[in-house]
Amino acid sequence: MVDYAAPSSLREALEILGSGDHRILAGGTDFYPSLGDRPVTFDTLDISRVQGLRGIEKMADGWRIGAMTTWTDALRALLPPCFDAVKACACEVGSIQIQNAGTVAGNLCNASPAADGVPPLLVLDASVEIASTAGTRVLPLVSFITGVRETALGRGEMVTAVLIPNQPETARSGFRKLGSRTYLVISIAMVSVLIEPGADGRVERARVAVGSCSPVACSLPALEEALVGTPFEAGALAARVKPEHLSPLSPIDDVRATAGYRFDAVEELLRRALGDCCEEAFR
Repeated sequence: MVDYAAPSSLREALEILGSGDHRILAGGTDFYPSLGDRPVTFDTLDISRVQGLRGIEKMADGWRIGAMTTWTDALRALLPPCFDAVKACACEVGSIQIQNAGTVAGNLCNASPAADGVPPLLVLDASVEIASTAGTRVLPLVSFITGVRETALGRGEMVTAVLIPNQPETARSGFRKLGSRTYLVISIAMVSVLIEPGADGRVERARVAVGSCSPVACSLPALEEALVGTPFEAGALAARVKPEHLSPLSPIDDVRATAGYRFDAVEELLRRALGDCCEEAFR
C-alpha cells in the first residue's frame, strides 16, 4: 500500500521522512514528469502545506529562500542587484505555469546537469540548509550536488532553505541561457556571472559558473582571475573571455548539441552575461 503524507509542520514532516522511505514532493514540476504515464508506486511526502517553508527573508548575514519558494516568488521579490541573475533565470524556467509551481530548492534537489538555477546561485556563493530529526546542517551548494541526479542528502534529510550571504552593494550579476527555442526547453548551455566593481571603476572580484556543459555546473577560476582589474565596461569585460578559460568544462555530444558547439556557445553567452552586469536589467 502506498503512503501519501501532507503534514503542516516541519517537525511532523521530518518525523515522517525519518520513519520511512518517502520521496519528497514540492512543486511537482520534476516529480510528475519523471513518472511519465506510470502510477505512483512509492511513499510520498508532500511538503507543500508545511508552514514556514515559503518566502524570501532578509537576515543579518544574508538572505534565506525557503524550500517552497517558487520562481515567481523570486522574480517578484524586492532583491538587490546581485540577484539579477536569479531573476533572469526565473524568467526562463519553463512556462509561467511552471514558474508559479516549481521551487528554487527543488531545482537544486533535482540535480540535473541542465538545472537552470544552479549557476546563478553558485556565483552568489549559496549554501543549502538541510534538516532531519537529528538537527540542521548547512552545506555549500558547490558540495551539495555531487553528480548527475545525485546530492549529498542522507536518509531522513530534506532541504529547508537556500542561503545567500550578503554581497557588496556594488555587485552585479547576469544570466544567459541557450536552448533550441526561447521557452520550454532544456538548456544547451547556460552561464552566470557576478562582478564586483571597485571605487576605481575596475573589477575587484568576479564569479563565473557554467551549466549543461559538465555533470555538475562548475566555476571558471581562470576567467574569474582574468576579470579582476578589468575596467567595468561591457566591451572590456567581454574581451577577457578566452577559449582556454573553459578548460574545467566537459560538454558532451547529445541530441541538443555537439560538445564543440557548446564550447562556442559558452564563450558568446559569457560575453553577453558580462555585458548584462553593466546594464540595469531589473532596476
